[in-house]
Amino acid sequence: MSDTVILGRRQLFMLPTRFGLLFAALLVVQLLAAINYANGLAYALTFLLGSLAVVSMLYTHRNLFRLRLAAGTCAPVFAGETALFRIHLTNDSDTPRFGVSVMHDKKEIARVDIPARGSADVNLGMPAVKRGLLTMPAITLTTRFPLGLLYSWSRRVALEQSCLVYPRIAGPTPLRTRVETSLESAMGIRAGGDDYIGTREFQPGDSPRHVDWKAVARGEPWHIKQFGGGYQATVWLDWDMLEGLDTETRLSVLARWVIDAERDAMFYGLRLPDQTLSPSNGEAHQHECLKRLALFGLKP
Repeated sequence: MSDTVILGRRQLFMLPTRFGLLFAALLVVQLLAAINYANGLAYALTFLLGSLAVVSMLYTHRNLFRLRLAAGTCAPVFAGETALFRIHLTNDSDTPRFGVSVMHDKKEIARVDIPARGSADVNLGMPAVKRGLLTMPAITLTTRFPLGLLYSWSRRVALEQSCLVYPRIAGPTPLRTRVETSLESAMGIRAGGDDYIGTREFQPGDSPRHVDWKAVARGEPWHIKQFGGGYQATVWLDWDMLEGLDTETRLSVLARWVIDAERDAMFYGLRLPDQTLSPSNGEAHQHECLKRLALFGLKP
């Protein structure tokens, strides 16, 4: 398996189409009529049409020969979404390619024309059912160019490409944090302020004014809203805070917390049973957190 494949002669096959078989039968009947009536024009027409069929074999084969396939990038998705694999078709010859079809599971994904010394991109959508790495499925290239008399196809081409599938995102879940949660700044640690930074579990003595009453009305456990002014919230998203839940549910909730913490511009870290990711934020940190959740417990 490779991320680039060039179609050679041993990878291409060709057979007549139904129209091609009908055309061949017509030529046979026409040849018999020409012999029976000794008609020179009938002979000429028969051999002319036959030569066109023979020449079309060359063009049908050449339409796929030496075509280069390469795997493009695939952006990470969440479980339940559709992963889009990009396939680059490159024509390195001076002859344009017409009517090249990309097939998967006997279904046509796309049909493209590729100019001489040019390229075309095709997107292959695959449902991301579960987290982890989703491997790009094998594809087949076909063509009926130029007359539709012959059908040429390639072997199944498996390009080396995979898509990272994050865990399925849980529904809105109040953020649960440990005592380590703090408000950090360049000058030290200080809580307080007017900016909402998340929630924590309710503790005796907490002010009722800071209770998340909307969550309580929805039947969720009591949580306290936290606020800070001019400081970033340092939050540990901890596996152990979700006791009683199965593995996939924990990963889904942690994925939700990562998304929420990044949205709220928090300074967050991730703690899993076998690894710890130091607090940070930003797109790269969010991706690293979700990646570790996606690959958690899976064999490399």
